[in-house]
Amino acid sequence: MAKSARDNILAGVKSALSRLPEQFPQKPDLVSSLYVKEKGKDPVLVFAENFVARKSVFLYSESMEEFHQQITEYIAKRRFQHVHIWESELADELKNCHINFSVNDRNFQQVDCGITLCECLIERTGSILVSSRQSAGRRLSIYPPVHIVVASVSQIVPDIKDGLGFIRKKYGSKLPSMISMVTGASRTADIEKTLVMGAHGPRELVLFLIDDAKA
Repeated sequence: MAKSARDNILAGVKSALSRLPEQFPQKPDLVSSLYVKEKGKDPVLVFAENFVARKSVFLYSESMEEFHQQITEYIAKRRFQHVHIWESELADELKNCHINFSVNDRNFQQVDCGITLCECLIERTGSILVSSRQSAGRRLSIYPPVHIVVASVSQIVPDIKDGLGFIRKKYGSKLPSMISMVTGASRTADIEKTLVMGAHGPRELVLFLIDDAKA
């Protein structure tokens, strides 16, 4: 009696199982990072390189005094008229600078620039991690056409998982309802493959990084 196609398949499977290899492949490593970190390279430099590669503006300050001067000059140069700073810590830091800013959302539709803090910075991707638990809330990092972030060197973490670990450690069981990783200015090329800046958020992203290592 001729064998059916099913019989041939089962026979092939049975033959293959009878010749299993003596050593099975090792289990995949699902814990170690896929990305090899360059030894001896300054994390600040790695972050800066990845950050500016996304067409963002990076300014480095060696001290708070230098930061005050840099941000005052930057705001004046850009001629921003409607600047919003909603985080009291940041507003107190900049109150003696020659910057006129609003600490609430009055006249928010006219905003030129929003200045916020952040949760941490991701070295490998050059990203900024923000959350809804910050006093700036959800809107100030998304709605203004220009988003300026103020951060310190000590906030740089190696990778995304380290950033999420930082969030878990900081907030415990009361995690923010929104955690966002900002990697460059908002852009899209969905329509006819034409690049459009500011499609879903700010069209410019600026970071002032303050060196607090000596503090």
